[in-house]
Amino acid sequence: MNRNEMKLEFDSISTNEAFARVTVAAFMAQMNPSMEEVADVKTAVSEAVTNAIIHGYEGAVHKIMISGRIEEQQLFLEIADQGVGIVDIKKAMEPMYTSRPELERSGMGFLFMEAFMDEVQVISQPGKGTTVRMKKQIGQHGA
Repeated sequence: MNRNEMKLEFDSISTNEAFARVTVAAFMAQMNPSMEEVADVKTAVSEAVTNAIIHGYEGAVHKIMISGRIEEQQLFLEIADQGVGIVDIKKAMEPMYTSRPELERSGMGFLFMEAFMDEVQVISQPGKGTTVRMKKQIGQHGA
């Protein structure tokens, strides 16, 4: 296994958050990840998809795209929406910051993504959408 890619597009409804998580877990299974690695990636995917649903589209139903790539033992994920975008990415990534306090969200989504993945990059343009790029080395448990 040298390289593999996948693309997934689905509606931005909360029930699809579990679908996205399980799909990414199934895709990365070929890398022989540990249970902890699978759980880490699933959590990061959940946070990114939930952000797109709640913040990107503010509850309206549009499309969320996930693309995944495996290169050797590295997993690359991109979760993208074409929603409202983020004006201040640095502020949005601060712990406890939330643009929707009325929903009693914790504001920890980006922090969780950063904790569970090796790299997290957020690209956003107001009015155009947001893309979260994440990377994780898989297979360190046996090395």
